[in-house]
Amino acid sequence: MIKQEIAEIKKLLNPKKCSIDRICGCYVDGEKNKKTQFSQAFLSLPEEDMFKYFEILKKALSGSIGKNLLNLEFPLSSEEFLYRLKESGLKDDALLEQFYDQIISTYEYVGNYLILLVHDVYDVPKRTTDNMENEDASEEVYEYVLACICPVELSKPGLSYNPEENAFQNRIRDWVVSMPQMGFLFPAFNDRATDLHGVLYYTKDGDDLKDGLVDAILGCPLPLSAGSQKETFHTIIEETLEDACDIEMVKNIHEKLTEMVEEHKIKEDPAPLILDKNEVKTILADSGVSNEKLAHFEEHYEEAAGDDTPLFVSNVMNGKSFEVKTPDVVVKVKPERTDLIETRVIDGRQCLVIALDGTVEVNGITVRKSLADAEADLME
Repeated sequence: MIKQEIAEIKKLLNPKKCSIDRICGCYVDGEKNKKTQFSQAFLSLPEEDMFKYFEILKKALSGSIGKNLLNLEFPLSSEEFLYRLKESGLKDDALLEQFYDQIISTYEYVGNYLILLVHDVYDVPKRTTDNMENEDASEEVYEYVLACICPVELSKPGLSYNPEENAFQNRIRDWVVSMPQMGFLFPAFNDRATDLHGVLYYTKDGDDLKDGLVDAILGCPLPLSAGSQKETFHTIIEETLEDACDIEMVKNIHEKLTEMVEEHKIKEDPAPLILDKNEVKTILADSGVSNEKLAHFEEHYEEAAGDDTPLFVSNVMNGKSFEVKTPDVVVKVKPERTDLIETRVIDGRQCLVIALDGTVEVNGITVRKSLADAEADLME
Protein backbone atom coordinates (compact mmCIF):
# COMPACT_ATOMS: atom_id res chain seq x y z
CA MET A 1 0.00 0.00 0.00
CA ILE A 2 1.14 3.53 -0.74
CA LYS A 3 0.46 6.72 1.23
CA GLN A 4 -2.66 7.65 -0.74
CA GLU A 5 -4.26 4.24 -0.20
CA ILE A 6 -3.51 4.31 3.51
CA ALA A 7 -4.90 7.84 3.75
CA GLU A 8 -8.10 6.73 1.99
CA ILE A 9 -8.74 4.08 4.64
CA LYS A 10 -7.90 6.50 7.46
CA LYS A 11 -10.53 8.91 6.11
CA LEU A 12 -13.17 6.28 6.85
CA LEU A 13 -12.40 6.60 10.56
CA ASN A 14 -14.68 9.52 11.27
CA PRO A 15 -18.42 9.81 12.05
CA LYS A 16 -19.40 11.17 8.63
CA LYS A 17 -17.85 8.39 6.54
CA CYS A 18 -17.80 5.58 9.08
CA SER A 19 -19.18 2.24 7.88
CA ILE A 20 -17.60 0.09 10.62
CA ASP A 21 -20.25 -2.41 11.66
CA ARG A 22 -18.56 -4.26 14.52
CA ILE A 23 -15.99 -3.76 17.24
CA CYS A 24 -14.52 -6.46 19.49
CA GLY A 25 -11.96 -6.48 22.23
CA CYS A 26 -10.22 -8.51 24.89
CA TYR A 27 -8.61 -6.95 27.97
CA VAL A 28 -5.57 -8.92 29.21
CA ASP A 29 -3.72 -8.38 32.48
CA GLY A 30 0.00 -8.69 33.18
CA GLU A 31 -0.43 -12.35 34.09
CA LYS A 32 -1.92 -13.12 30.64
CA ASN A 33 -5.42 -13.55 32.06
CA LYS A 34 -8.45 -12.41 30.08
CA LYS A 35 -10.12 -9.89 32.36
CA THR A 36 -13.05 -9.07 30.07
CA GLN A 37 -14.23 -9.33 26.47
CA PHE A 38 -16.75 -7.35 24.45
CA SER A 39 -18.36 -7.51 21.01
CA GLN A 40 -20.97 -5.07 19.75
CA ALA A 41 -22.24 -2.97 16.87
CA PHE A 42 -19.87 -0.04 16.43
CA LEU A 43 -22.57 2.49 15.61
CA SER A 44 -24.32 1.71 18.90
CA LEU A 45 -21.42 3.25 20.82
CA PRO A 46 -21.79 6.71 22.36
CA GLU A 47 -20.30 9.38 20.10
CA GLU A 48 -17.62 10.25 22.67
CA ASP A 49 -16.44 6.63 22.69
CA MET A 50 -16.40 6.50 18.89
CA PHE A 51 -13.99 9.43 18.70
CA LYS A 52 -11.61 7.74 21.14
CA TYR A 53 -11.65 4.52 19.13
CA PHE A 54 -11.13 6.46 15.89
CA GLU A 55 -8.02 8.05 17.40
CA ILE A 56 -6.60 4.65 18.34
CA LEU A 57 -7.41 3.03 14.99
CA LYS A 58 -5.94 5.92 12.99
CA LYS A 59 -2.69 5.54 14.90
CA ALA A 60 -2.43 1.95 13.65
CA LEU A 61 -2.37 3.39 10.11
CA SER A 62 0.22 6.08 10.81
CA GLY A 63 3.96 6.47 10.44
CA SER A 64 6.58 6.00 7.73
CA ILE A 65 6.23 3.26 5.14
CA GLY A 66 9.19 0.94 5.54
CA LYS A 67 9.66 1.86 9.19
CA ASN A 68 6.33 1.88 11.06
CA LEU A 69 4.14 0.56 8.24
CA LEU A 70 5.27 -2.59 6.45
CA ASN A 71 3.65 -4.16 3.42
CA LEU A 72 3.87 -7.91 4.02
CA GLU A 73 3.02 -10.95 1.93
CA PHE A 74 2.16 -14.25 3.53
CA PRO A 75 1.50 -17.90 2.62
CA LEU A 76 -1.98 -19.31 2.11
CA SER A 77 -1.84 -21.22 5.40
CA SER A 78 -1.75 -17.97 7.38
CA GLU A 79 -4.07 -16.16 5.02
CA GLU A 80 -6.84 -18.72 5.56
CA PHE A 81 -7.40 -17.95 9.25
CA LEU A 82 -7.51 -14.18 8.75
CA TYR A 83 -9.81 -14.67 5.77
CA ARG A 84 -12.27 -16.66 7.91
CA LEU A 85 -12.03 -14.02 10.65
CA LYS A 86 -12.89 -11.30 8.14
CA GLU A 87 -15.67 -13.30 6.51
CA SER A 88 -17.27 -13.92 9.90
CA GLY A 89 -17.73 -10.18 10.37
CA LEU A 90 -16.16 -10.72 13.83
CA LYS A 91 -19.31 -12.58 14.90
CA ASP A 92 -17.73 -16.02 15.33
CA ASP A 93 -16.83 -16.29 19.02
CA ALA A 94 -14.66 -19.38 18.48
CA LEU A 95 -12.51 -17.60 15.88
CA LEU A 96 -12.18 -14.55 18.10
CA GLU A 97 -11.17 -16.74 21.04
CA GLN A 98 -8.53 -18.43 18.89
CA PHE A 99 -7.23 -15.05 17.74
CA TYR A 100 -6.98 -13.74 21.31
CA ASP A 101 -5.24 -16.92 22.48
CA GLN A 102 -2.64 -16.70 19.73
CA ILE A 103 -1.77 -13.14 20.71
CA ILE A 104 -1.69 -13.81 24.45
CA SER A 105 0.63 -16.80 24.02
CA THR A 106 3.17 -14.93 21.86
CA TYR A 107 2.95 -11.23 22.77
CA GLU A 108 5.77 -10.36 25.17
CA TYR A 109 4.60 -7.39 27.20
CA VAL A 110 4.96 -6.59 30.89
CA GLY A 111 1.62 -5.06 31.89
CA ASN A 112 -2.02 -4.92 30.88
CA TYR A 113 -3.16 -4.46 27.29
CA LEU A 114 -6.25 -4.36 25.09
CA ILE A 115 -6.63 -6.40 21.90
CA LEU A 116 -8.94 -4.41 19.63
CA LEU A 117 -10.56 -5.36 16.30
CA VAL A 118 -13.04 -3.70 13.96
CA HIS A 119 -14.77 -4.96 10.82
CA ASP A 120 -15.79 -2.75 7.93
CA VAL A 121 -17.20 -3.01 4.41
CA TYR A 122 -16.20 -0.08 2.20
CA ASP A 123 -17.82 0.71 -1.16
CA VAL A 124 -14.78 2.05 -2.98
CA PRO A 125 -15.85 5.09 -5.04
CA LYS A 126 -14.78 5.21 -8.64
CA ARG A 127 -12.21 7.86 -9.55
CA THR A 128 -12.46 10.02 -12.63
CA THR A 129 -9.57 10.75 -14.97
CA ASP A 130 -8.76 13.92 -12.99
CA ASN A 131 -8.53 11.80 -9.79
CA MET A 132 -11.83 13.02 -8.34
CA GLU A 133 -14.01 10.57 -6.42
CA ASN A 134 -17.50 9.74 -7.66
CA GLU A 135 -19.39 8.67 -4.54
CA ASP A 136 -22.34 7.41 -6.62
CA ALA A 137 -20.23 4.98 -8.63
CA SER A 138 -18.52 2.00 -7.00
CA GLU A 139 -16.63 -0.77 -8.78
CA GLU A 140 -15.10 -2.44 -5.72
CA VAL A 141 -16.25 -3.53 -2.29
CA TYR A 142 -13.39 -3.67 0.19
CA GLU A 143 -14.10 -5.72 3.30
CA TYR A 144 -11.40 -5.61 5.94
CA VAL A 145 -10.40 -6.18 9.55
CA LEU A 146 -8.24 -3.66 11.42
CA ALA A 147 -6.64 -4.95 14.62
CA CYS A 148 -4.30 -3.41 17.18
CA ILE A 149 -2.80 -4.03 20.60
CA CYS A 150 -2.85 -1.13 23.06
CA PRO A 151 -1.14 -0.90 26.46
CA VAL A 152 -3.52 -0.18 29.34
CA GLU A 153 -1.76 1.87 32.01
CA LEU A 154 -2.61 3.68 35.22
CA SER A 155 -3.07 7.42 34.78
CA LYS A 156 -0.44 9.59 36.45
CA PRO A 157 -1.05 10.81 40.00
CA GLY A 158 -1.92 14.47 40.47
CA LEU A 159 -4.40 17.03 41.72
CA SER A 160 -7.82 17.60 40.18
CA TYR A 161 -10.55 20.16 40.78
CA ASN A 162 -13.78 18.92 42.38
CA PRO A 163 -16.54 21.43 41.46
CA GLU A 164 -18.95 19.99 44.05
CA GLU A 165 -16.50 20.55 46.88
CA ASN A 166 -14.99 23.63 45.21
CA ALA A 167 -11.58 22.32 46.09
CA PHE A 168 -8.51 20.64 44.63
CA GLN A 169 -8.14 17.00 45.60
CA ASN A 170 -5.95 14.02 44.90
CA ARG A 171 -7.00 12.67 41.50
CA ILE A 172 -8.35 9.16 41.39
CA ARG A 173 -6.03 7.06 39.23
CA ASP A 174 -7.70 4.83 36.68
CA TRP A 175 -6.67 2.50 33.85
CA VAL A 176 -6.24 4.31 30.53
CA VAL A 177 -5.94 2.78 27.05
CA SER A 178 -2.82 4.11 25.30
CA MET A 179 -2.03 4.33 21.60
CA PRO A 180 -1.28 0.96 19.94
CA GLN A 181 2.11 -0.73 20.04
CA MET A 182 1.30 -2.81 16.95
CA GLY A 183 -1.54 -3.56 14.57
CA PHE A 184 -2.45 -4.79 11.12
CA LEU A 185 -4.92 -4.22 8.29
CA PHE A 186 -6.13 -7.31 6.44
CA PRO A 187 -6.44 -7.68 3.55
CA ALA A 188 -4.22 -5.03 2.01
CA PHE A 189 -5.82 -2.25 -0.04
CA ASN A 190 -3.42 -2.34 -3.00
CA ASP A 191 -4.30 -0.39 -6.14
CA ARG A 192 -7.50 0.61 -4.30
CA ALA A 193 -8.66 -3.01 -4.35
CA THR A 194 -8.69 -6.08 -2.14
CA ASP A 195 -5.38 -7.96 -2.03
CA LEU A 196 -5.89 -11.18 -0.06
CA HIS A 197 -2.20 -12.01 -0.33
CA GLY A 198 -1.09 -8.86 1.48
CA VAL A 199 -1.35 -7.25 4.89
CA LEU A 200 -0.31 -3.83 6.17
CA TYR A 201 1.54 -4.24 9.47
CA TYR A 202 2.01 -1.40 11.97
CA THR A 203 4.66 -1.16 14.68
CA LYS A 204 5.15 1.84 16.94
CA ASP A 205 8.86 1.08 17.25
CA GLY A 206 10.45 0.58 13.84
CA ASP A 207 13.35 -1.26 15.46
CA ASP A 208 11.14 -3.74 17.35
CA LEU A 209 9.00 -5.66 14.86
CA LYS A 210 7.69 -8.23 17.38
CA ASP A 211 8.95 -11.13 15.27
CA GLY A 212 7.40 -13.87 17.40
CA LEU A 213 3.96 -12.29 17.35
CA VAL A 214 4.05 -11.64 13.60
CA ASP A 215 5.12 -15.21 12.93
CA ALA A 216 2.27 -16.62 15.07
CA ILE A 217 -0.53 -14.33 13.89
CA LEU A 218 0.43 -13.44 10.34
CA GLY A 219 3.05 -16.02 9.43
CA CYS A 220 4.74 -13.44 7.20
CA PRO A 221 8.45 -13.09 6.56
CA LEU A 222 9.60 -9.77 8.00
CA PRO A 223 12.00 -7.34 6.34
CA LEU A 224 14.96 -5.85 8.20
CA SER A 225 13.91 -3.34 10.82
CA ALA A 226 14.58 0.35 10.15
CA GLY A 227 17.60 0.36 12.45
CA SER A 228 18.98 -2.84 10.94
CA GLN A 229 18.63 -1.40 7.42
CA LYS A 230 20.69 1.62 8.47
CA GLU A 231 23.36 -0.55 10.11
CA THR A 232 23.45 -2.83 7.05
CA PHE A 233 23.90 0.11 4.67
CA HIS A 234 26.72 1.50 6.82
CA THR A 235 28.40 -1.92 6.92
CA ILE A 236 28.23 -2.26 3.12
CA ILE A 237 29.87 1.17 2.67
CA GLU A 238 32.56 0.65 5.30
CA GLU A 239 33.56 -2.81 4.06
CA THR A 240 33.49 -1.81 0.38
CA LEU A 241 35.47 1.41 0.79
CA GLU A 242 37.82 0.26 3.57
CA ASP A 243 40.70 2.80 3.78
CA ALA A 244 38.95 5.03 1.21
CA CYS A 245 36.03 5.63 3.58
CA ASP A 246 36.79 9.24 4.49
CA ILE A 247 34.60 12.29 5.20
CA GLU A 248 34.70 13.53 1.60
CA MET A 249 33.59 10.18 0.21
CA VAL A 250 30.72 9.90 2.71
CA LYS A 251 29.72 13.47 1.80
CA ASN A 252 29.59 12.47 -1.86
CA ILE A 253 27.38 9.46 -1.08
CA HIS A 254 25.10 11.61 1.08
CA GLU A 255 24.79 14.19 -1.71
CA LYS A 256 23.84 11.49 -4.24
CA LEU A 257 21.14 10.19 -1.92
CA THR A 258 19.87 13.74 -1.38
CA GLU A 259 19.66 14.22 -5.17
CA MET A 260 17.67 10.98 -5.48
CA VAL A 261 15.21 12.14 -2.81
CA GLU A 262 14.72 15.51 -4.53
CA GLU A 263 14.16 13.87 -7.94
CA HIS A 264 11.67 11.49 -6.32
CA LYS A 265 9.75 14.45 -4.89
CA ILE A 266 9.66 16.20 -8.27
CA LYS A 267 8.24 13.07 -9.93
CA GLU A 268 5.55 12.95 -7.20
CA ASP A 269 5.89 9.18 -7.13
CA PRO A 270 3.67 7.92 -4.26
CA ALA A 271 5.76 4.76 -3.76
CA PRO A 272 8.59 4.97 -1.19
CA LEU A 273 12.13 5.27 -2.52
CA ILE A 274 13.84 1.87 -2.22
CA LEU A 275 17.38 0.82 -3.06
CA ASP A 276 18.43 -2.57 -4.41
CA LYS A 277 21.94 -3.94 -4.86
CA ASN A 278 22.48 -2.42 -8.32
CA GLU A 279 21.25 1.01 -7.24
CA VAL A 280 23.59 1.06 -4.23
CA LYS A 281 26.50 0.12 -6.48
CA THR A 282 25.59 2.90 -8.92
CA ILE A 283 25.47 5.44 -6.08
CA LEU A 284 28.95 4.41 -4.93
CA ALA A 285 30.33 4.56 -8.47
CA ASP A 286 28.79 8.02 -9.06
CA SER A 287 30.25 9.17 -5.73
CA GLY A 288 33.78 8.44 -6.90
CA VAL A 289 34.44 4.96 -5.49
CA SER A 290 37.14 3.29 -7.59
CA ASN A 291 36.55 0.18 -9.69
CA GLU A 292 39.14 -1.57 -7.56
CA LYS A 293 37.01 -1.06 -4.45
CA LEU A 294 33.79 -1.97 -6.29
CA ALA A 295 35.28 -5.26 -7.47
CA HIS A 296 34.14 -6.99 -4.27
CA PHE A 297 30.96 -4.93 -3.74
CA GLU A 298 28.52 -7.77 -4.55
CA GLU A 299 30.25 -10.01 -2.04
CA HIS A 300 30.05 -7.38 0.72
CA TYR A 301 26.42 -6.53 -0.12
CA GLU A 302 25.16 -10.12 -0.11
CA GLU A 303 27.04 -10.92 3.10
CA ALA A 304 25.51 -7.90 4.89
CA ALA A 305 22.03 -7.71 3.35
CA GLY A 306 21.37 -10.77 1.23
CA ASP A 307 20.81 -10.71 -2.50
CA ASP A 308 17.32 -9.20 -2.62
CA THR A 309 16.88 -7.26 0.64
CA PRO A 310 15.25 -3.85 -0.01
CA LEU A 311 16.70 -0.81 1.72
CA PHE A 312 14.42 2.19 2.19
CA VAL A 313 16.23 5.48 1.62
CA SER A 314 14.25 7.02 4.49
CA ASN A 315 15.80 4.38 6.80
CA VAL A 316 19.42 4.50 5.64
CA MET A 317 19.72 8.27 5.26
CA ASN A 318 19.22 11.04 7.80
CA GLY A 319 17.06 13.46 5.85
CA LYS A 320 17.17 16.10 8.59
CA SER A 321 20.92 16.66 8.94
CA PHE A 322 24.43 15.65 7.90
CA GLU A 323 26.32 14.67 11.04
CA VAL A 324 30.00 14.44 11.85
CA LYS A 325 30.67 12.87 15.24
CA THR A 326 33.78 12.30 17.36
CA PRO A 327 33.93 11.08 20.98
CA ASP A 328 33.84 14.71 22.13
CA VAL A 329 32.16 16.74 19.37
CA VAL A 330 29.01 16.44 17.26
CA VAL A 331 28.55 18.73 14.24
CA LYS A 332 25.28 18.84 12.29
CA VAL A 333 24.43 20.79 9.15
CA LYS A 334 21.43 20.82 6.85
CA PRO A 335 21.55 17.83 4.48
CA GLU A 336 21.71 20.10 1.43
CA ARG A 337 24.59 22.21 2.84
CA THR A 338 27.41 19.68 3.09
CA ASP A 339 29.45 22.18 1.08
CA LEU A 340 29.95 24.10 4.35
CA ILE A 341 32.09 21.25 5.69
CA GLU A 342 35.59 20.37 4.51
CA THR A 343 38.68 18.66 5.93
CA ARG A 344 42.15 20.19 6.10
CA VAL A 345 45.46 19.24 7.64
CA ILE A 346 46.47 22.05 10.02
CA ASP A 347 49.71 21.84 12.03
CA GLY A 348 49.94 18.17 11.11
CA ARG A 349 46.44 17.31 12.40
CA GLN A 350 43.39 16.47 10.32
CA CYS A 351 40.75 19.10 11.10
CA LEU A 352 37.16 19.74 10.20
CA VAL A 353 36.65 23.22 8.80
CA ILE A 354 33.19 24.79 8.83
CA ALA A 355 32.42 27.97 6.90
CA LEU A 356 30.80 30.54 9.20
CA ASP A 357 28.37 32.18 6.79
CA GLY A 358 25.74 34.62 8.03
CA THR A 359 24.88 35.19 11.69
CA VAL A 360 26.79 33.05 14.18
CA GLU A 361 25.44 32.13 17.63
CA VAL A 362 27.27 30.38 20.47
CA ASN A 363 25.09 29.08 23.32
CA GLY A 364 22.32 31.30 21.97
CA ILE A 365 24.53 34.42 22.01
CA THR A 366 25.16 36.22 18.73
CA VAL A 367 28.90 36.60 18.30
CA ARG A 368 31.03 38.70 15.97
CA LYS A 369 33.62 37.29 13.62
CA SER A 370 37.24 37.77 14.56
CA LEU A 371 39.07 40.84 13.26
CA ALA A 372 41.10 38.72 10.84
CA ASP A 373 37.90 37.25 9.42
CA ALA A 374 36.36 40.71 9.05
CA GLU A 375 39.47 42.01 7.21
CA ALA A 376 39.40 39.00 4.91
CA ASP A 377 35.72 39.72 4.13
CA LEU A 378 36.59 43.32 3.24
CA MET A 379 39.39 42.21 0.93
CA GLU A 380 36.96 39.98 -0.89
